[in-house]
Amino acid sequence: MSATLDPVPAERPSSSGEPSGAAPSSVGPPVVAVVGGGQLARMMAPAAGELGIRLRVLVEDPASSAAQVVTDTPVGEAGDEAAIRSLIAPDAGRPASVLTFEHEHVPNDLLTDLIEHGTPVRPGPHALVQAQDKIVMRHRLTELGVPCPRWAPLPASSPEEGRAALASFLREVGGSAVVKTSRGGYDGKGVRVVSSADEVDDWFAGVAAGGPQLLVEEKVPFVRELAALVARRPSGEVRAWPVVESVQRDGVCAEVIAPAPGLSAELDARAREIATTVAEGLDVTGVLAVELFEVTGPDGVPTVLVNELAMRPHNSGHWTIDGAVTSQFEQHLRAVLDLPLGATGPTAAWTVMANVLGSELTELTDALPEVLAAFPEARVNLYGKDIRPGRKLGHVNVSGDDLDEVRRRAVAAAAMLQGEAPSRGEPVETTEEEANA
Repeated sequence: MSATLDPVPAERPSSSGEPSGAAPSSVGPPVVAVVGGGQLARMMAPAAGELGIRLRVLVEDPASSAAQVVTDTPVGEAGDEAAIRSLIAPDAGRPASVLTFEHEHVPNDLLTDLIEHGTPVRPGPHALVQAQDKIVMRHRLTELGVPCPRWAPLPASSPEEGRAALASFLREVGGSAVVKTSRGGYDGKGVRVVSSADEVDDWFAGVAAGGPQLLVEEKVPFVRELAALVARRPSGEVRAWPVVESVQRDGVCAEVIAPAPGLSAELDARAREIATTVAEGLDVTGVLAVELFEVTGPDGVPTVLVNELAMRPHNSGHWTIDGAVTSQFEQHLRAVLDLPLGATGPTAAWTVMANVLGSELTELTDALPEVLAAFPEARVNLYGKDIRPGRKLGHVNVSGDDLDEVRRRAVAAAAMLQGEAPSRGEPVETTEEEANA
């Protein structure tokens, strides 16, 4: 299968009321303020350096992932108004040209106030709330006509009403469904597959105590999980990368295969069209990841349903660092500064990203001599995090023409960083040609 090289073009005005064109210039390079000090902010740093853009990152801890590579890293919490205001207008240094995020957990009232006082916030709070609250998102996607699993909000008036509504939904969809917390869930957290209403009694009690509302969705018999990444800038330009396959283990992304193998050109175009509709309909600026279920339609033809949204660079787009003309991190910076977007075509027939999820090693870099010798073509990206079981500690990208071999080598390299035998016990051999490539 040949990858889709053409982006989805769009030149439509933004509905946010922001002016088109590049961010207002002043003496010196633009300053992009980023809320969140994790690996996504860390991976913006190389692209920012190449473009001459200055990053200022609000980190939760001086030893956070981003603080290890970015020089301007004030410490503070995302919910701290004083910290956010200082981030965009520090006592010393230039004010930020734009405020953006590496996670969605920022108070929307504060962001609205910043916009009213002249600070561009991208994506804006009216868009960001869709990624913060799954019920708000589902309502809006339904209004836009975007295909979603059947879903319903569960009443918050009392646990009894919520339980009755869940029992009714379970009967409607055949006895099994997925219950989610409307806020705060990620990587499998805040998600339960249930077959009886009493399986989330503790969550109903949490709602009664002021916790996030719950929603229920049908358990979709999907063929596989896909992701469509697009970037959009305020003046309306949209570009999309090829649709990828996301391989999940225990609710966490373990691998990403780009492009999604065996995906028809029609379904690739449909997925990118859906992502573009979401970006425009929600007025997203920056990178948007749309996680999708590939399902078999009533007519036997494959189609897709929208699962989740992320309005920022995303795990499913890490392959673009080494496998696409423009990485998602450079594209996000271009987009939030309203600069022309870069080409999104792949640079190889296949790129596979394998996540490093936890490790038996005490220090990941101890494995680098062995990993880099065995896989000289592998692009290793470590996040500088403390090791914990199942934690995303880094990823490995491998590109090439043979998908099976590319995937085997990416997974084997990640396994070595996890302290496991290469390729799950299979011997890894590097030819002289590969070693010298």
